[in-house]
Amino acid sequence: MGKQPFYWASNLKWLRNKQQLSQLKLAVLLGLNRNKITSQESGKTKNPRMEDLVLIADYFQIPIDYFIKTDLSIFPDAELETIIKKQLDLTGKHIRVLPITVDQQNEENMEYVPAKAKAGYRNGFTDPDFIANLPKFSLPELPRGKTIRMFPISGDSMEPIPHGSHVIAQYQQDWSDIKNNTPCVLILKGSEEDIVFKIVGNHIRKNGTLTLQSLNPAYPEMEVSIGDVLEIWTFIGYLSKEIPNV
Repeated sequence: MGKQPFYWASNLKWLRNKQQLSQLKLAVLLGLNRNKITSQESGKTKNPRMEDLVLIADYFQIPIDYFIKTDLSIFPDAELETIIKKQLDLTGKHIRVLPITVDQQNEENMEYVPAKAKAGYRNGFTDPDFIANLPKFSLPELPRGKTIRMFPISGDSMEPIPHGSHVIAQYQQDWSDIKNNTPCVLILKGSEEDIVFKIVGNHIRKNGTLTLQSLNPAYPEMEVSIGDVLEIWTFIGYLSKEIPNV
């Protein structure tokens, strides 16, 4: 980029402290090395990678031009909130380029996220090397020419789909197109669970939120802002070694 972005270092440090995040915590949330955060905040990184600029700016929901050219610390909270709302993308399409892998026939692979990789998926979903190292799978009668992954689910919130099942889902490019009552796998920021499987209600155009409902009525409905959503995958089917209780 030639020169260190004028306000990049100070804005990064200010926003991180404003959210009460340590450098290590932010690095973990972004899937980056802590040294990269330290170097950028200190100004030692003279040429930040564009991928890092986009990733960090998207996390804080600040347009890159504001992040680089403007001292964000001078804005009152209400004005900063206005900037963030302008950045919020109701479709989800701006968040990142989805890493994919292809086979020898140049057809897109279907990746399987095993249970042991589940905890790391939220940090590695933008990392081409992480995705390339996931196991591949193939099943008949799945849509071709689509991005498909298989995710493990745990717990009883989606019974009668049993604990330990694996959900096969298709990547949802435009979140605003999701129909109400669509079962989806979601990757959420700051959630206790890395991978969430729920029935989705779409209120994006109304107020920028999704409602997440379990099949098990013992679990209450929850509402999430699309600003807390990293990925959405729409349900195709599931695999299980157990016969569901009906």
